[in-house]
Amino acid sequence: MSYDMTQTNIFRGLAGMVLPLLLLLPLPAGAEVAQDAREPLTVKLTTTVNHDHLYIDAFYHGGTVSVRGESEPGTDLIIKISAAEGDVSLKRKGKVGGLLWMNVGDLHFSQVPGLYLLKSSKNIAEMMKPEEAERHVLGYDALGRHLVVEPAATESEKEEIVGQFIQFQEQHNLYAQQTGEIEFADENGKRIYRTVFAWPFQAKPGDYAVDVYEVKDGQVVAAAQSAVKVEQAGTVKYLAGLARNNGAIYGIFSIIVALVSGFGAGAIFRKQGGAH
Repeated sequence: MSYDMTQTNIFRGLAGMVLPLLLLLPLPAGAEVAQDAREPLTVKLTTTVNHDHLYIDAFYHGGTVSVRGESEPGTDLIIKISAAEGDVSLKRKGKVGGLLWMNVGDLHFSQVPGLYLLKSSKNIAEMMKPEEAERHVLGYDALGRHLVVEPAATESEKEEIVGQFIQFQEQHNLYAQQTGEIEFADENGKRIYRTVFAWPFQAKPGDYAVDVYEVKDGQVVAAAQSAVKVEQAGTVKYLAGLARNNGAIYGIFSIIVALVSGFGAGAIFRKQGGAH
């Protein structure tokens, strides 16, 4: 037992002398470079959303959503608001016999965001390579490659179909891509960004992601996320629940409303006719 304790004390003494000497040795050059590569940005990207909870009531006609935060100087920004992805089926139009436009088949889209609103500080093609844009689905080009279309015989046919689909979504205010719509300002030595999105009334109730990407040297170097929630309220919520859970009662209620409206309109016209 005495021998074991002596041996242990010798090892401890040697360790106490060797470890301080090792700490004084310079790090290998490779280790220094690796440490520098891991240095984070000096400013943490942040984002906050004003009007992050929208209610659909009887007087709802859409609204605005403002996005604001702090970003690193010398970087570009991309801000994307998107809905969860899903499937969409549409009728395909075409000429039959070279004369009449008719339905000639079905088109099925998958991985389709129900809402896609994007703003960037400059053109995305100037900010990053297509591969980086595709990784985060940033811009119409990346979105087009992300969508799955069936049937599409060739890549050129898919591009044509996707282009028409994006135009269709734009006409319904569900898709938009804008460049240079992000404002920057210096507030107390901090670089603050802000922008305002027009929120379409066509957007369905649900949860929407607000993603902010910070881009430098062609790469996304930081990202921050917030959210917008849209839900029905008041009479709209009640009627939607009635239609979903009690279809028969909702149908009877709709007929009564139509009859009352018809009688009301008829009474107004009879009154106007009597006055003349």
